[in-house]
Amino acid sequence: MDKNTITGFVLIAAVIIGFTLLSRPSEEDLAKQKEQFRRDSIEYVQTKEREKELVKPDSTIKKEQSPLDDFFTASVQAQDSLAITDSLHSGTSQEQLITLENNKVRVNISTKGGKMIDAQLKDYKRYDGDSLYLFNKDGDFSLLLTNKQGKVLHTSDLIFTPIQTADKNSLIMRFSYSENQHIDFIYKLADDDYMLKYDISLVGLQPMLDRDKADIFEIQWSHKMRRQEKSVKNEQRYSHIYYKYVGGDVKELSSDKNEQLEVKEPTKWIAFKNQFFAPILIADGKIETALLDSRVLQTDENSEYLKTCDARIFVPATLDMAAGTMSTGFTYYLGPMSFSLLKNYDSQIADASQQLDLDKLVPLGWTLFRWINQYFVIPIFNLLSNTGLSMGIVILLLTVIVKLLISPLTYKSFMSSAKMRVLRPQVEEIGEKFPKQEQAMEKQQATMALYNKAGVNPMSGCIPLLLQMPILIALFSFFPNAIELRQQSFLWATDLSTYDAIIEWTTHIPLIGTHISLFCILMTATNIVYTKFNMEMTNTGQQQMPGMKWMMYLMPLIFLFMLNDYPSGLTYYYFLSLLITILLTIGFRYLIDEDKVLAKLEANKAKPKKQSGFMARLAEAQRIQQQQLKDKNKTNSTKKKR
Repeated sequence: MDKNTITGFVLIAAVIIGFTLLSRPSEEDLAKQKEQFRRDSIEYVQTKEREKELVKPDSTIKKEQSPLDDFFTASVQAQDSLAITDSLHSGTSQEQLITLENNKVRVNISTKGGKMIDAQLKDYKRYDGDSLYLFNKDGDFSLLLTNKQGKVLHTSDLIFTPIQTADKNSLIMRFSYSENQHIDFIYKLADDDYMLKYDISLVGLQPMLDRDKADIFEIQWSHKMRRQEKSVKNEQRYSHIYYKYVGGDVKELSSDKNEQLEVKEPTKWIAFKNQFFAPILIADGKIETALLDSRVLQTDENSEYLKTCDARIFVPATLDMAAGTMSTGFTYYLGPMSFSLLKNYDSQIADASQQLDLDKLVPLGWTLFRWINQYFVIPIFNLLSNTGLSMGIVILLLTVIVKLLISPLTYKSFMSSAKMRVLRPQVEEIGEKFPKQEQAMEKQQATMALYNKAGVNPMSGCIPLLLQMPILIALFSFFPNAIELRQQSFLWATDLSTYDAIIEWTTHIPLIGTHISLFCILMTATNIVYTKFNMEMTNTGQQQMPGMKWMMYLMPLIFLFMLNDYPSGLTYYYFLSLLITILLTIGFRYLIDEDKVLAKLEANKAKPKKQSGFMARLAEAQRIQQQQLKDKNKTNSTKKKR
C-alpha cells in the first residue's frame, strides 16, 4: 500500500469521526427519543392485545375481519383515538351469565356476544337421567355487520352489558359504542311456555354500514345436535334440519348424509330438530335467503353428538330514519316435538297462509297416512292417555279399538277364504282331471269357472287386507315419534320410545346390531304362528309357486332384523295386533258354519249367473293365453315333423 492510499484512509476516518462528534444529539434530544420509544412500545402492545381479544380466531375469517376499532373508526371523523379505544368494551371484560326461566325452560344468556349459550328443558331428562339441554355451549349465534370499507364485525366477539327490566323474564343485552350508538339484543321469555322472544335493534349505527347491506341483517347460527336418546341409530333417523317457506310447505334436509342447500325463497322458520326436541328460529316477518349445511357425525353407542347444523340467514331490517334505528324480530321455540302442543300454536291464526305449521315437524307419514294419524289415531291416543293409565295399557286399548273398527274388513277377508276353502275338494277334483303340466291353462280355466258359478271372487279376500294397510303404515310412523311414550315403562321395557334389549353385547353384528329386543322377538314368533295359521286357512288346493311357502316364513325374520332397533312401543303394538288377529280368526271359524257356506255356494250354481266385469276380463285373458299356447304348441309340432 503506497503513501497516498494510507493518507486517503486517514483523512476519510478523520472526517467520519468529526462528523459523528459534531452531529451527536444533546442530552435533551436523547431524553425526547427515549420517551417516544416508550410510547411506541406501549401502543404496539395495546394493539396486539386488542387483536388477540377482538379478532376472530378462525383463519378463514382473519383476512376479512379487522380489530373492532378499525371497524368503527373507518366511518368516524375527528375522533380522539383514546376515546374510541376505551369504547370498544361495554361493561366488564369478564363473561357473565344471566338466567331467564319459567316452569318449563331455563336459558342462560352470556355477556360475551350477548347470545343464548344454553337451554334446559325442566320437564325432561336425557336417556341416562341427566338434565336435558337442547344446546349447552356447543353452538354459536352471531350478527354480522359490514362497514363501508368492507370490514366485518361479529357480535359474538363483543362484550355486552346486561340491562335488567321490570319484567324478571326480560333482558336487554347492550353493546354501546357511544351514548347514542349501540347494539341491543332483547330477550323476553313467555310465562309457562317454550317461546322466547328475541329482537335485534341497532341505534345510530346505520351511517357506518355498507349501503348495500344496510337494510338487511346477516346472521350465523351454528349448532351441534346433542344426543338425547338411548338408540343413536333410531334418533339419527329422525333428526333433520327443517325449514318452512312463507305460506308454503315444510321441507327437510337429509338425515343420513351431508347436505348443503341454498334456500332462495322467503322462509318463515328454521329448525335443528332431534327425534323429540328442537330449537326453532321463527322470523316475525321472513328470512329472505338461507344457506343451510347439515353434516352427519360418525357415531357409536358412546357418542354425545349426532351431527352439526349451520345456517347463514339474511333477514330484512325495519328502518326508522327518524329514530336512526334498524331492527328485526324473531321467536325461539325451545321445546318438545309434541304434535298436540305444536298444533295448538296455529289455533288462534285464522289465515291458513300465516300459520306456522310447527306440527309438521312431527313426521307422521305421507299425506294419506298423516291424515289417518292426525284425525284418527292421535285423538284416540290422547283420549286414552288422559285417563291416567300406563302407556302399555293405552297401547293395548288403542290396538283393541283399531282391530274392532277394522274387524268388518277382517271378517270379509275370512269369509272369502272360507268360501274358497269349502270349494277345495272340487278344486282338487279339477286338478286330478288335468294332471299334466301342459294342461295348466285348462285347469285354471275350469277352476275360475267353478268360482264364477259359485259366486266366489278370489280377489275379495285381498281387498280388505289392502284397505287395512294404510292404518298399519300410519301407526308405523306414529309410534317412533310419539313423545308421550318417551321414558314410559311397561313390564320389562323401561322406555317405550326405544328398544327393549333383553340381551346386549359390545361387538356390532351386521343386521342385528348390539342387542336383541324382547318385544321384537315376541312379534316375530307371533308373526310366524300367524303365517302358518293363515296359510292353512287360505289353502284352496291350487298349486303354489315353488318356494312361496318358505318366502312367507322368511318375511317375519326380515321384520326381526328391520325392527330390532325400533321403539318397543311399535313392536309391542305389532305383537298385540297379530295376536288379536289370530284370536279373531279363530273366533270367526267357530262362529261360521262352513257347511251352510257350502250349501249356499251350491245353491248359487243353480242360479243363472251374470259374469262380473272383472271375471269376464279375467276369463278373456285366460282364453287368449290358452289360444296363444295352442298356437305355439302347433308351431313346435310342425317344426318337428319337418
